[in-house]
Amino acid sequence: MNKIIFVVMALSFAMTMAGQHILTVRIVHAETKIPLSAATIRIQSINRSVTADSTGIASFQNLPAGKFKMIVSYVGFAEKTVGVTVPFTNGVLEVELEAEEGEEEEVIVQSTRTSRTIKNVPTRVEVIEFEEIDEKNNMRPANVAMLLHESTGIQVQQTSATSGNASIRIQGLDGKYTQLLKDGFANFNNFSGGLSVLEIPPLDLAQVEIIKGPASPLYGGGAIAGVINFISKVPKVEPEYNFIVNYSNIGQFNIGAFALQRGKKTGYSLLALYSRQTVYDVDKDDFTEVPETREFTLHPKLFFYINERTTIQVGNSFTQGDRTGGDIFVVNGHSDANHQYFEENKTKRNITTFEFAKMTGEKRRLVIRQSFSVFDRTIRIPAYAFDGISYNAFSDLSYITNAGNHAWVLGGNFVYDKFKEKGGSSLNRDNTSNTGGLYGQHTWDASGKIKLETGLRLDVAGYSNPIYSNTEFFFLPRVSLLVNYNTKLTSRIGAGIGYKTPTLFTEETETIQYRNVLQISDVESERSYGATADLNYRTNLAPRLSFSFNHMFFYTIIKKPLILQTDLAGDSRFINAAEPVHSAGFETNAKFIFKNYFKLFLGYTFTDIKAKYLSGNQFLPLVPQHKLNTALIYEKEGVIKLGLEGYFTGQQYLSNGTRTPSFEEFGFMAEKIFKKFSLYINFENFTDTRQSRYKSVVNGSHLEPSFDEIWTHTEGFVFNGGIKIKL
Repeated sequence: MNKIIFVVMALSFAMTMAGQHILTVRIVHAETKIPLSAATIRIQSINRSVTADSTGIASFQNLPAGKFKMIVSYVGFAEKTVGVTVPFTNGVLEVELEAEEGEEEEVIVQSTRTSRTIKNVPTRVEVIEFEEIDEKNNMRPANVAMLLHESTGIQVQQTSATSGNASIRIQGLDGKYTQLLKDGFANFNNFSGGLSVLEIPPLDLAQVEIIKGPASPLYGGGAIAGVINFISKVPKVEPEYNFIVNYSNIGQFNIGAFALQRGKKTGYSLLALYSRQTVYDVDKDDFTEVPETREFTLHPKLFFYINERTTIQVGNSFTQGDRTGGDIFVVNGHSDANHQYFEENKTKRNITTFEFAKMTGEKRRLVIRQSFSVFDRTIRIPAYAFDGISYNAFSDLSYITNAGNHAWVLGGNFVYDKFKEKGGSSLNRDNTSNTGGLYGQHTWDASGKIKLETGLRLDVAGYSNPIYSNTEFFFLPRVSLLVNYNTKLTSRIGAGIGYKTPTLFTEETETIQYRNVLQISDVESERSYGATADLNYRTNLAPRLSFSFNHMFFYTIIKKPLILQTDLAGDSRFINAAEPVHSAGFETNAKFIFKNYFKLFLGYTFTDIKAKYLSGNQFLPLVPQHKLNTALIYEKEGVIKLGLEGYFTGQQYLSNGTRTPSFEEFGFMAEKIFKKFSLYINFENFTDTRQSRYKSVVNGSHLEPSFDEIWTHTEGFVFNGGIKIKL
């Protein structure tokens, strides 16, 4: 009898287990396809719910067979009901959520590689969202300089009075300390960083992510001041076709197109942009404030969706540019004995990228990235030319896994950079660098209120040239802590170590077109120690008035900084200074939103940066201590946008020890939106603030001019308008 009962029970248990099934769901943003961590999926009929992890994956265990309705919800997104039949035999069920109209959309950051919402990332990441990118695209469709110029704590520093070249400074530090990325690829180092800000168009961008302060575990050398990652749009089922035509009073003409679409197994995106700029001389001194420019960019990208777990991306970006500034007569082809000066920049940039991503499990992801870039640039001025080509290869393999309250990013990468000077220069400034590294990052959700992120990187960096070679080892720890005190108040604190290998290509050598700059020898890498700490407060001041506030402190010390010294013969070489550079200060940002129509932004930056190796005045040149930015935006979605912006920049020291005046600038933009197109107009710097109103930028004769350091606008008031078509 007992045997019969045992057999019946065993059969009953087996039948019960055979009727239990696993259902795996992946929740993603409908537009960007970015995973939505912490999304909730409920099956009310059986009173079961699960929460998605940082990869957007959630699983129901031991589900009975049958038909169910799942309710999928996420903050800032419209709730969605999805029908499903269990057992589900098609692998992972992907659910797309649409951002809820009138609600502030959750921002998913990619630069930390864990695909978390910005509120749940211990590392402080600032995001410039698509709405702001779209507005700045109206102002300068050719490049991202305007987009970054108006961000708190970031300075776009013009390095040439005639060519208009610029570099990006964070927290007052030289542009070489900022790591520029495009979709996570590092292709803008050393010589290839030249003109990079002017050769990245904003038309295909979905968002820009900025990490200020040391970001060494994931990005290695060159990320002392921070990282700026320009993130492209990805295809979606609904096709997108955008066109823009723009013209300005200073002679700038832009025409561009961007298209993307996703099919069942393949997708694509395509960016094409042509920009033309005629010479512009606002102060009538016969020298250009804006150079004559011809530039063309073509960037196709293909996406292959092998299955629901595996994707491949292949892209190629090609840019060709020709910029000529200087004496108006020479640029226009009318040089004579009294008009000889010009500065010409010819560039070709080609970047090929490959990315393979595979979900190896419910909470595990493998990503392989490879890129190869070629940057060819020629600089010509009277009786001198600098001609070189650089080759850059970037390889990265990372493995991301999530287990309960723990997320790991483990990987390694290798960067190869080679510069070859053409034209037979006697200085022979060829150089090669190789950097290999292993990195790891751990994010621990200690509780609902405390999240800790720790990282470590081990790098081996070698650099060599015909007269000198060196190999160095770097141990780079980093830690970040996020504390959610309550639903309104949070804070972050982070610290880390960084480094920058020696390079000939800096803001200072760019300003002299690398003339008489000697080969690097007997130097070592710069090393940094940095930290940031901030407070974030968010509340509703009234039923339809929200307020958010962020205050961040920063501090960085750079030991053995490389400085350029010039001898009596006029030759310049880099040496390691005995004393460090200190950068300290704070940023304050406040935002008011009323009825989702009116938005007021206020930002203030205080920067105190000193070079301890200098005697007397130790303030570094061209860094304002005080900077204020404000913007008032009115937007009725799908109807109209209006914006008024104002900026105040405090006094700056010049290299000769004198101080510039403080100055203000204001701008206004308007865009009228119709069903398939929009018309816009922009008045930038309508108070006509420019350097030549204080003192002539050009000194000396037309034959041998010298130029002052650039500390504000040179072109003055600019207005432009155009049409955008969206199909």
